[in-house]
Order: sequence, then structure tokens, then C-alpha cells
Amino acid sequence: MVSPTAKQVFIQGVTQSGRTFRPSDWAERLAGVMSQFRPGGGVVRQGSHIAYSPWCVPTVMNGVKVVIVHTDLREAEPMAWDFVMHFARDNDLQVVEGCLLPDRPAKP
Repeated sequence: MVSPTAKQVFIQGVTQSGRTFRPSDWAERLAGVMSQFRPGGGVVRQGSHIAYSPWCVPTVMNGVKVVIVHTDLREAEPMAWDFVMHFARDNDLQVVEGCLLPDRPAKP
């Protein structure tokens, strides 16, 4: 269950038993499937480049592949939210809720 105050859910490419999830491009594949779901229901226009949805972004954190899923997806597209959460559960992936904080400016 995701807390109503969390802004993002981090699906980590590590199973509950600590094994690295395979295939190695799982995060990009999942985010690619979710790329059509975006704020305002925007659709990628013909001729434009495909881009990840801001609601579902693959990244690497501390050497681990992660998909960051914004909780706004839950309200805007409940079936898409369920798909992502079931993917994590079905593959026994670690899920952590939280929020990304902006980087601190470098001290002079």
C-alpha cells in the first residue's frame, strides 16, 4: 500500500531476496510501455520523438536500476497505476515510497 502523502514510488531492480532483477533493460522497457500516460492526456505527435512520461521515469540510484513512478498517475490513470504496481509485486521487486528532493547548491 502506498501512503497518500508520498509523491513518488521507487520500484527497485532488486527482488525481496536481494537478487538483481533481469533482464538488465527492464526499467527502460517498463517506462517505455508507460510513456503514453502523461499529464493532460498528451499524446506523442506524429513525427516527434518518443519520450518517457514524467510519471514513470527509469534511472539508476546507487548502482541499482529504478523506475520512479509519480503518484499522480494513480489518480489520472488508475489502470496504468495498477499495471505498474502489479508488475512490481508479480516480480517480487522492492518498492519504496518517498519523494525526490532537489540537489543542494554547491557551497562556494
